[in-house]
Parts: sequence; structure tokens; C-alpha cells
Amino acid sequence: RLQLVESGGGSVQAGGSLRLSCAASGYSYSSTCIGWFRQNQGKEREGVAALFTSGGSVDYADSVKGRFTFSRDNAKNAVYLQMDSLKPEDTGMYYCAAVSDRVALRICTVSALLRLTGDWGQGTQVTVSS
Repeated sequence: RLQLVESGGGSVQAGGSLRLSCAASGYSYSSTCIGWFRQNQGKEREGVAALFTSGGSVDYADSVKGRFTFSRDNAKNAVYLQMDSLKPEDTGMYYCAAVSDRVALRICTVSALLRLTGDWGQGTQVTVSS
């Protein structure tokens, strides 16, 4: 089981930036698929970004490509989400999450992260005003 703790959320105006952090602890495979999803009131969860902790390319949701950057620091057991050019539709609770370690993935994608979520944190709120 993996414990995940998010931080860095806040309120910004459209066009602004925020950097979210996620600290991980507990047992985890080195090839874990980890990333972020978000959820706003009355809407379904939306995958944002996903990446294998062992490396490879990041899979981003089409809605955030070119604006968000997902990175990791394995030495610190942490992942980050740099969010630039924020839009009001980016508003929501952001969760750091990992695919269940009972599932062996060939490709770490946003879709896989959402469908096969094993662990996630308490979330951090992001609010973007017009």
C-alpha cells in the first residue's frame, strides 16, 4: 500500500500558475504507474497526467497538454504537477494517485490511472477565477 499526500493547491486568476506536490511513502514497486486526477462538483473524475516511476514518457489529458508538466524525483519519493496558463475549467480537487500494484501495466496512461486506481491522497483544492 502507498500513502500519498498532496499539497500546493490554492486560488489563482485565469492565466496564473500553481505547482502541486505529492509525497509518497510505504511499499511500492519501482515500476508503479503514478499520476494525478481531478474532480469538480457534479462531474466525473478526469485523469490529468500519468507516468511510470521507473521512467518513460508522460501521458497527459488533451485538455492540459502544453500547459501542465508532470515530473518526479524518485530520490525524494515525490511527484509534481506544474500548472501554467490555468483556466477556470481547471478548477477542482486534485488527487495524486497510483495504479494498483496487483495490476501489471505495459503502458502507464491517464485512462489506466483512472480505471485501475489503487491508492490516492486526500486531495488539494485548485480554484481558477476568470
